[in-house]
Amino acid sequence: MPLSVFLAVLLGAALHASWNAIVKGGDDKLLTTILIAAASSLIAALALPFLSMPARASWPYLAASTVAQVIYFTLVASAYRAQDMSLAYPLMRGAAPVLVALVGVLWLGEHLSPAAWTGVALVSGGVLAMGAAARRAGGGRAGTIIALANAGVIATYTLIDGAGVRLSGAPVSYAMWLFLLNGVPLVLWAVVTRPRALRAYARRNLGRGLVGGVGNLGSYGLALWAMTGAPVAVVAALRETSILFGLAIAGLILREPVGRGRVLAAALIALGAVSLRLA
Repeated sequence: MPLSVFLAVLLGAALHASWNAIVKGGDDKLLTTILIAAASSLIAALALPFLSMPARASWPYLAASTVAQVIYFTLVASAYRAQDMSLAYPLMRGAAPVLVALVGVLWLGEHLSPAAWTGVALVSGGVLAMGAAARRAGGGRAGTIIALANAGVIATYTLIDGAGVRLSGAPVSYAMWLFLLNGVPLVLWAVVTRPRALRAYARRNLGRGLVGGVGNLGSYGLALWAMTGAPVAVVAALRETSILFGLAIAGLILREPVGRGRVLAAALIALGAVSLRLA
């Protein structure tokens, strides 16, 4: 993997952990998620007049990914209502790279080197081990089920976008349209069902939403760009180094317990990242 792609995905991983921590730290997890999605949509709307349209062949992928990502955002909020970030986040992210790798080989026709398969296995195993360590420390069943369901959603939209962004001929434009489209349904739902709560919450948390929106857009935008030059499965696995950043945030900022098991699991993830860099 080229160093520029490797560093871009690592930066995206740090941004991803950051906006997830903002959701976890919010008083209302769903409204915080909606504010972040709204901010991403606003930034995208401001950028789109200066960008060319994605190729028509990518439009069905944009539509399918929009549906999947609306479900994803909803499940993120539900998972963090039910469970600590230190458990929910690894479970959501850990199972997805394996699914992406297996389906990517069959659907996208990607060929992964032994080093890439080793990296995918190490990262996924480390992430799942971290989730298991948190589960032994006292995790709820509902949060676990929601997080694992969301792992399937993550794998779905990753594969859809991996194909779509390559067909688009314009990765940045594809990403901006995606952020615009997946934010609109969430905002409309909140406006119709919880207008007063949304207005009051937005006034109190506008800065939080804007920072999270930049993190959300930057995180996945960098991943989409990387998918145009590297196998989707490799990018998906490397993104899960966000768990390392998430672990640090959970322990240092959210003051959640971080035990020896999670530190050892983090070492596996780091080894996986090295293997992916060599792939």
